[in-house]
Amino acid sequence: MPRVVLAAWAVRWRLKDDDSGDHDQNEENNTQKDSEKEKNDREKPQSTTKRKAVVPGPAEHPLQYNYTFWYSRRTPGRPTSSQSYEQNIKQIGTFASVEQFWRFYSHMVRPGDLTGHSDFHLFKEGIKPMWEDDANKNGGKWIIRLRKGLASRCWENLILAMLGEQFMVGEEICGAVVSVRFQEDIISIWNKTASDQATTARIRDTLRRVLNLPPNTIMEYKTHTDSIKDNSSFRNTKITL
Repeated sequence: MPRVVLAAWAVRWRLKDDDSGDHDQNEENNTQKDSEKEKNDREKPQSTTKRKAVVPGPAEHPLQYNYTFWYSRRTPGRPTSSQSYEQNIKQIGTFASVEQFWRFYSHMVRPGDLTGHSDFHLFKEGIKPMWEDDANKNGGKWIIRLRKGLASRCWENLILAMLGEQFMVGEEICGAVVSVRFQEDIISIWNKTASDQATTARIRDTLRRVLNLPPNTIMEYKTHTDSIKDNSSFRNTKITL
């Protein structure tokens, strides 16, 4: 979906409440019935236990992939394990069309207005914004450090380019993150295969273009394997100009 189409739909809608099905639960009077109920639950079709699939509405403009917004916030300086991090990230919602994206985005706080140690994540549906996720574990990310005041514009340009498939690298893109910190803000884009140098170079060059970065902008790349080793997203990166 070209960015011009995405931008043309930059209107505000009221968010609809998510549907969450209520499941009937029969009372059990003894251990045997409890076991029978657990067995029956396991044998139910998956469609009865999964949330309703997100699809474009009538006359809406579908995206190539469904995406999910996430939010996380933590206390700086406190060590974070993968388990505690997973518990800390909150899913905002999933969308499948241009119109559904704007319904979420138009109601969200802009990164420049966030405080503290906060992150917005936008990832393809089914991919968690975690290094250990199956789609991410062999990949890495490009990192750009921004001075204060630029995060909102750069974040919007980045996610519109990602939703509009401007990176032209097939299924390599996993998602993007904007990280608000005290001294600087950081945006990053994650891809599946860190060892594919041609693909990572193409992502880098497209990133420069869509963000209109000066030629001398420092860009950093870090594999998720290295992030897992040193438990850090932004330390010990490879720097490129």
